[in-house]
Amino acid sequence: MQLSNEEEDYNLSLSKFESMLKTNKVFFFDSEEFEEIILHYLDMGKATLAKKALKLALEQHPKATGLKLVQVEMLVYDDKLELAEKILNELYAIEPNNEEIYIQKANICSKRDQHEKAVELLKIALKYTDDLADVYNLIGMEYLFMDNFELAKTNFINCLEEDLEDQSALYNVVYCFEFLDQNQDAIQFLKEYIDKNPYSEIAWHQLGRLHYSVKEYEEAIRAYEYATLIDDEFVGAFMEKAKAYERLKNYEKAVESYSRTIELDDATSYALLRMGKCHEKLGNTTLALKYYNQTVHEDPLLDKGWIAITDFYVRQKNYQKALYFVNKALAIDNQNKLYWKRFASINKKMGFFEEATFGYKKAVEYGETSLDVWLFWVDILQFQGEFMAAVQTLLQATEYYPEENEIEYRLAGLYYLLNDTTKAKFHLSNALRLNAANSKLLKNSFPSVWEKKSVQNHIKKYTGTNDGE
Repeated sequence: MQLSNEEEDYNLSLSKFESMLKTNKVFFFDSEEFEEIILHYLDMGKATLAKKALKLALEQHPKATGLKLVQVEMLVYDDKLELAEKILNELYAIEPNNEEIYIQKANICSKRDQHEKAVELLKIALKYTDDLADVYNLIGMEYLFMDNFELAKTNFINCLEEDLEDQSALYNVVYCFEFLDQNQDAIQFLKEYIDKNPYSEIAWHQLGRLHYSVKEYEEAIRAYEYATLIDDEFVGAFMEKAKAYERLKNYEKAVESYSRTIELDDATSYALLRMGKCHEKLGNTTLALKYYNQTVHEDPLLDKGWIAITDFYVRQKNYQKALYFVNKALAIDNQNKLYWKRFASINKKMGFFEEATFGYKKAVEYGETSLDVWLFWVDILQFQGEFMAAVQTLLQATEYYPEENEIEYRLAGLYYLLNDTTKAKFHLSNALRLNAANSKLLKNSFPSVWEKKSVQNHIKKYTGTNDGE
């Protein structure tokens, strides 16, 4: 590829500077050459070389404003704000119309969390700059720091009016619209932007995302199609398009798009998992299993992968295999409540009640608080005749569900079985107060308790009817 004269000069300057460092000879560079060399090293993350270049540059050009401004930038980066400010004040006395002075002063204010003052300085810079887009972008960022998303949005839009190709401003505009919950306005904005810049794959991708967020899946797919036509290696757009096809239950097309992401990039556990789910929906059980296995191989720490493969075998009623995989998952992470919940329910289905009880206990210990887990656990304890343990478990559950009628009915039934009539009546009154119409729960779970005359009379007081008759 033919280099332009400018690029050739730039490369020559760099190699000349690097040979100077190796030989300890001192070569002369003009101040602009030095600026480019310093900025090159800063962009490369080579701060030490940038500082060496700056030191030599200031020795050769002690009064060059451009170099002094680069020095300020580096001082601000190193948090040496007072020294940076001192140099800026000296430069301001010489060149009060230099926009870069105001930009760097604003940068210092921003570092000190004086964002309003930074905006004032940047507005002055607007009067003197040739690069309006850059300054609007900086103002937008300051408003973001202040959580003023409306004014941030306005300035990012101003930036795009000056420079249609500014991708960071485009992302930031959409971010502001979304934060303000103005998704339809954002869609309209992007359509107008695309009219001016139809080959912006970023704009098409963002438009797709917004359509997806308001459940307009067909429009989302159309936008992603354009994004991938402009850039046929746009992994993110293929991934999002696959998700939209899934929402439309078009699993073949979804698989096609997920496959494309794997062709373009290393397979992600997310794409493999979704392909497994799609194949399962299509009834391709062998392929579903293949992708679930690949998911857990790719990322053994992704709980969704282990859960998918375990649930797959549960749906197939192959509990032995399901238990095998949930045990493998627990060997990797034995503090995962979702694994323990499945371990418990699989063991329950297989009739291994002690293991199931242990699983529910562990699930709760690691943060599982859903009502069904407490009730399944109590079902087993009740089935095993461990009424006191069942009571203790339900009392623990009331900390999370203080006003749950089902818990109260079960407590009432258990206390009747334990012949503690006072507590039984207390919980039965609670249950009836919360939901008298649900008293059949007692009949279903505790038929012998339900038939007691005292229980029927107690219910009759609340409901005015005698369900036992």
